[in-house]
Amino acid sequence: MKLQTIPDNVFEVAGTIAGLSASMFIAIQIHSELIKDKPSTLSTCYVCGFMLIFLFWTIYGVRFKRIAIWVTNGIATLLQAVLLAVTLFK
Repeated sequence: MKLQTIPDNVFEVAGTIAGLSASMFIAIQIHSELIKDKPSTLSTCYVCGFMLIFLFWTIYGVRFKRIAIWVTNGIATLLQAVLLAVTLFK
């Protein structure tokens, strides 16, 4: 398979970029929630669900020593926790 010819470090860099991009979108959502005066329309279940998913992938990345997975998902978990706090206290 041609994917196996691509070095691991290329996937690590690409995964890091993709993961940080996802975190950027969470940060944009946090900003959007903070500047709006209206109550949040985000479901608490939805926000918690994604936080748990990011937490799982953080632990997975730590377990298998994949820095691109655990760092980016760790950041996403923290940002998702901030988003949860913002939506709950809005």
